[in-house]
Amino acid sequence: MVVSIAGGVKSGKLLEIEAKLYQLLIVGKQKSSAMLEGVDDELEVHANKLDIEREAVMSRLEKQVQSREIFEAVSAQLSESVRRSIDFRLEEPADVLSHTNICGQQVMLLELLQSDTPDLNQVYQYVNDLPWLVLDLTNLVNSASFRNKRPNRSEVKVSDLKLVLSFIGLKNLQTLIPYFCVRRWLPSGHANLLWTTRKLWRHNIVMAIASQALAKASGNDETFIYICALLYQLGTSAILNNSAGIYEHIWGSWLREAEASKEREVYDAVLVTDFPATLVYEKVLEHGQELNWQLLELLGFTDSRITDVLKELSYTMRYADLSAEAALIARSSAFAQILFLEEQRKLYPYELDLIVDYYQFTAEEIEMLRAQNYHKLDLV
Repeated sequence: MVVSIAGGVKSGKLLEIEAKLYQLLIVGKQKSSAMLEGVDDELEVHANKLDIEREAVMSRLEKQVQSREIFEAVSAQLSESVRRSIDFRLEEPADVLSHTNICGQQVMLLELLQSDTPDLNQVYQYVNDLPWLVLDLTNLVNSASFRNKRPNRSEVKVSDLKLVLSFIGLKNLQTLIPYFCVRRWLPSGHANLLWTTRKLWRHNIVMAIASQALAKASGNDETFIYICALLYQLGTSAILNNSAGIYEHIWGSWLREAEASKEREVYDAVLVTDFPATLVYEKVLEHGQELNWQLLELLGFTDSRITDVLKELSYTMRYADLSAEAALIARSSAFAQILFLEEQRKLYPYELDLIVDYYQFTAEEIEMLRAQNYHKLDLV
């Protein structure tokens, strides 16, 4: 029988379960085909080729004692150089922000969309200044599935942004624009983070959809809770982006130097020195939640409700002390944790009981959350 710890300070075991989740997301080698339609398909080919090449080199090194000693020395030096650079970067949130795709215009859009009565003209102005978002929304409206929903099922392709926004409608824009913004903030273009990015996105989407369901069931603001839930991994995405950029810059420089010097053993040692996933996992646990709100404050959103909720989640030690909004985010995160760990067969029954007890889920809520479709956004 589990002794109830409902709402109190998190037990060491609950913290271990959370750490296990992030270890699977960042360090784990499991592959995922999350909702990133067509994104990074070419990168997947490159990542698989890199894995094969590294495995071949490692197999050869295992049979050569001297080469293995060179590998260990070179790899240790390279890893230490990467570690120092990541530590230095993460000491300054402004530097972290400058190496991400996050900008004030995007956050301002989220601010506009979470209000009770968003102004479509204002939304248009901000979207119009983000060419990638214009393209995403235009492609959506011109997709076969969306054209079937248009009046008279018109086959004419739409290019005018005002018409695109009008076809989608404000209610759907409140779901789609945060979705596209947060997807853009994910690590991209990094072969070493391909599977991590897909797993993180899967977790983001589960959490966002669960938050909508919980908000609706409790009569809270679904859009606001949904946006906050999507931003809950903002700091994690930023750390991954920065760490991958640092690693690839240093790794690439060392690889080119080794190739130019024609030192095959050094080249092989650099080649097989992988992305420091365990180090980055530790940095996410250390800095992730604080960066969620620090990055928003750096962009000028200190007084935002979204920033307030993310800051509250970062500082509040007891679930019972959270505001209603922050509690919904914490609960949607907890359910996403349950679902992800269950999918990976890494959640024991007593761990499930601990999570359910601490976040005070009812059996009906768990049943309702399990019944949601976590592979498709709920659009009007």
